[in-house]
Amino acid sequence: MAIKQKTGSNMNTTKPNKVSEYIEDFPKATQALLNQLRAVIKKAAPDAEEIISYQMPAYKYNGPLVYFAAYKNHIGFYPTPQGITAFKKELSVYKGSKGAVQFPLDEKLPLDLITKIVKYRVKQNSEK
Repeated sequence: MAIKQKTGSNMNTTKPNKVSEYIEDFPKATQALLNQLRAVIKKAAPDAEEIISYQMPAYKYNGPLVYFAAYKNHIGFYPTPQGITAFKKELSVYKGSKGAVQFPLDEKLPLDLITKIVKYRVKQNSEK
């Protein structure tokens, strides 16, 4: 169940407790992309714990693994700076930063690349 919270502007906002609640708050087309992303992460990291962290879906396996969040025009994918650096060339076609990449909502998600990144992060965290 989501927690209702008052914000500074006195509006009610919902803070999701589960990834499914997070996804339900978006338009159907965005939900479809988020569910694809979720399924790919779970398949690539079946032993990862699925949680809400920083008010977004997150996966932990021997520490933080990856996060994602939906926005008006893109889905943010956060595989930590190591995940971005290791796949810098493949990710160069997308907007991004040191620890994030933006996948436009009007394009198909690069599911194979996301799978590689998640598996890479699992391997990294396993070696800790």
